[in-house]
Amino acid sequence: MSLEMSNSFPAPPGPADEGLRRTKRQVQHPDLLSLSDSGTDTEGDGVSETGSDSETEPNEAPQTQSRLSVQGPAHFPAKKEDSGGQTQPKTDGDLHIHSVLECGCEVMTCQFSKDGSLLAVGLCNGSIKVYSTNSGELIQTLKDSSSVLSGLPVTSLRFTQSGQSHCLLLATYASGSVRCWYVWGQQCVWWLKEARDGERVQRQTLSLSISPSGERAVTGGSDAFIHLYDLATHQRLQICGASGMKTVMDGHWLRVIAASFHPERETQFISGGWDNTIQFWDTRQQHSVRMISGPHVCGDALHIDPSANQILSGSWRKHNSLEVWDYDSGKKVSEVPQDPHGDSKIYTCHWFGQDHIIAAGTQANVLRVIDRRSLKTESRLFGLPSAVFSSSACPSGQWAGLIAATSGDRVFLLSRNQHVKKHHL
Repeated sequence: MSLEMSNSFPAPPGPADEGLRRTKRQVQHPDLLSLSDSGTDTEGDGVSETGSDSETEPNEAPQTQSRLSVQGPAHFPAKKEDSGGQTQPKTDGDLHIHSVLECGCEVMTCQFSKDGSLLAVGLCNGSIKVYSTNSGELIQTLKDSSSVLSGLPVTSLRFTQSGQSHCLLLATYASGSVRCWYVWGQQCVWWLKEARDGERVQRQTLSLSISPSGERAVTGGSDAFIHLYDLATHQRLQICGASGMKTVMDGHWLRVIAASFHPERETQFISGGWDNTIQFWDTRQQHSVRMISGPHVCGDALHIDPSANQILSGSWRKHNSLEVWDYDSGKKVSEVPQDPHGDSKIYTCHWFGQDHIIAAGTQANVLRVIDRRSLKTESRLFGLPSAVFSSSACPSGQWAGLIAATSGDRVFLLSRNQHVKKHHL
């Protein structure tokens, strides 16, 4: 990847940052975050991108008038989802609780690094904690004055590398910002605030994906538009969205909660959200090239398996919550039956190796490991006190196959091998 480190870094957070007052907010759903006075949830217009007005001033605080409001379509529950906390989390099948990370704040998203050595955890208060996969120890807390003052959640995380092989972490925030962190230096290398040309009102940034080469990134947000960036220059290349034509749906018209580049096609990515569609995009075009109708995506629940060229989608609903699609034809390949122990509305799902699927969400508050061929649940994490907003599977290294699942202010690390050595936390 050609992303270069800036010549001058902002100073690492000091004691003054620790003393800043934090505003605590109870967030029910990661997809229900809205800046109540932003007015960004409007139907999309056709946008012609002529340049980037994204600001890259790391010391500038976000607009103070932005407030968190838990809102959404009427069919979303208003009360906090909780199973009552009467039981302790348990597992069945060959799944075992390896260790539990106590994060001190509600966890919204998590992501393993590509080499499997690190686990990044994005919190409701706008900070990021980075843990060692090997020891389970907290090794870095990534935050600056702007993220602390905004007090708005981290919404998505993706690891990447600079041209000098420095470990970088891209993060999006409900405050409408994108930050690139140098993990080991605990420094924000660059950041930008997302706004359309000529507009000062920020949107909420809710999803993120990086292209196979690591040279491009896309972000989805509350305004139904997708921003395409060059990670070497930090400049926005294009705003992708619907044309506004009444005869064709060539883009989203509600929030974009998930985005995913095709792992083997540099110019192709897909997206999903509240409008019950999966949109297919070419980075060289402003509008989507085709769509699938159906999935109601409310989390990181849209992923492509390049070996079978199939899409896994997770929907926040009782029926047809897990579906598999053929990427090229757009035809449905299969539906994963609900767990007989209880229905789950899906927030997060992933391909897990060649033979399994991971899926988790709310209502039953369960994470399942599902056999890809039989579509039957092989093992579960259950008895959780709150919904599973996010999950991640360690892709390589000593802990390859370790699963991270968030619930409340904790991250459960799950192994399918009961002989794995425990972390001493």
